[in-house]
Amino acid sequence: MSTTLAPLRTPTFTWEWGRRTYVMGIVNVTPDSFSGDGLAGQLDAVVERARAMIAAGADVIDVGGESTRPGYTPVPAEEELRRVIPAIEALADAIDVPISIDTSKAVVAEAALKAGAHIVNDIRGLSADPEIAAVAAAAGAPVVIMHDLKIETEDRLIPDIVRELSLRIERALAAGIPWEHIIIDPGFGFGKTAELNLVLLRRLRELTVLGRPILAGTSRKSTIGRVLGTDPDDRVEGTAATVALAIANGADIVRVHDVPQMVRVARMTDAVVRGWSE
Repeated sequence: MSTTLAPLRTPTFTWEWGRRTYVMGIVNVTPDSFSGDGLAGQLDAVVERARAMIAAGADVIDVGGESTRPGYTPVPAEEELRRVIPAIEALADAIDVPISIDTSKAVVAEAALKAGAHIVNDIRGLSADPEIAAVAAAAGAPVVIMHDLKIETEDRLIPDIVRELSLRIERALAAGIPWEHIIIDPGFGFGKTAELNLVLLRRLRELTVLGRPILAGTSRKSTIGRVLGTDPDDRVEGTAATVALAIANGADIVRVHDVPQMVRVARMTDAVVRGWSE
């Protein structure tokens, strides 16, 4: 829990860290999502899914147009734009919670922010495209900066994540992104073995040394499948366990597919970890 962090304030929303966990609902507009939930070209279904997530308690909707599943094929910017911009435009007219754009390309981030997105969620941590930080700064958009580099051993896990995220935070600040607009994501499943992902979840609180709110994206990840022997669409219990543990170990936001179930998990865990009053 980040009980001492200043709130994230924007013209359209305010998040007060430490009071409760925020839930980010995933809306994939790809044809090859690893979890089989891609809605490429289905605008009515995109809006319907987002509205259902919000009704269930989602605080933000994350829109992505490029799969990052193992063995994925990179998508050109033109195709990513074709997928995400109509979806964001449709959502901006239909929902009243923040929209985040899941992209590592500056041109996509800029177009998405103009179309109605509020947050840039970059799994490459502002490193793949040197212009994306400046785009977010110019728009006044908060950023989620993820760690995605390969780590080989447990003894290097936390030190390497802290060092690399520190560098990426410095890059964001240098581009003009305010300190309070930076959120970090340790990158479960990116550059880490299943064993290291489990250690990362166990040691997540150590990342609070960076002084920024933490987003945990464990939903339906392959580590859960490895442990339980289940397919991506049969990992709700495993995801629930990881969400509860992430919150107990310091997460402020959880990024999930199964919003109704994970909102309940977050509320129950918050009642234990953060305190509860009827």
